[in-house]
Amino acid sequence: MDAILLYLLIGSFAGLAAGLLGVGGGLIIVPFLYWSFQQQGMAGAWLMHLAVGTSLATIVVTSLSSVWAHHRRGSVRWDLFWMLVPGILLGGWLGSGLAPEIENRALRQFFAFFELMVALQMALSWRPAAHQRIPGRWGSAAGGGVIGLVSALVGIGGGTMTVPWLVWFRTQMHQAIGTSAAVGLPIALVGSLGFVWFGWGEVDLPVGSSGFVYWPAFLGIIVMSALTAPVGAHLAHRMDGVRLKRSFALFLLLLSGWMFLG
Repeated sequence: MDAILLYLLIGSFAGLAAGLLGVGGGLIIVPFLYWSFQQQGMAGAWLMHLAVGTSLATIVVTSLSSVWAHHRRGSVRWDLFWMLVPGILLGGWLGSGLAPEIENRALRQFFAFFELMVALQMALSWRPAAHQRIPGRWGSAAGGGVIGLVSALVGIGGGTMTVPWLVWFRTQMHQAIGTSAAVGLPIALVGSLGFVWFGWGEVDLPVGSSGFVYWPAFLGIIVMSALTAPVGAHLAHRMDGVRLKRSFALFLLLLSGWMFLG
């Protein structure tokens, strides 16, 4: 029962942050799931893999409403989406297949480094200036492959990479955000399926898991994140956005340091 309450709290916080800042919950879900699994005494060899795989599975559900909302506003560039998707699918599958070959500590530190980069980007409000025209299918597929690979390894929907990529290639910001939300769905879908597939049959996984996806945590998180995300979106209009973003960047920085230290 205590574990379920903890999953509900993680989902509440992740949903609130997503609504307030428009960021995916993976940057919060993964560290807190890792800590939660530690407290439950799960096998240390697969703690990070379970946290990442479960995070990706939750994003499949939570991204559906986000994609629909952006589509209704006409902010999804479906032409760019379909150019990125082949690389996204290949990269996400390769990332989920590579993850079991990476030792738990190394995967945790890779996540910590990535979270550090995101924290610095948020704190400095760095965004690339529009540089050149969108590359063709092969260039977009290559970019999608990198985004899918890294996103699968750290358990996120990829928005922190997809948005800068699209803005760099002269996509309007609101279209970059909407298209990034759409791209997050195939990343999470193929990534979570990969973590189930490549984790299937591994020893020392907890009861209630399929491969590296732990379903009790999945259910607790999606229930509460769905309830709290609209609350966060409502509060976002009443708060100082710059100060809020910098405070969240500091929080991510602390999470990154904690994950480095384990």
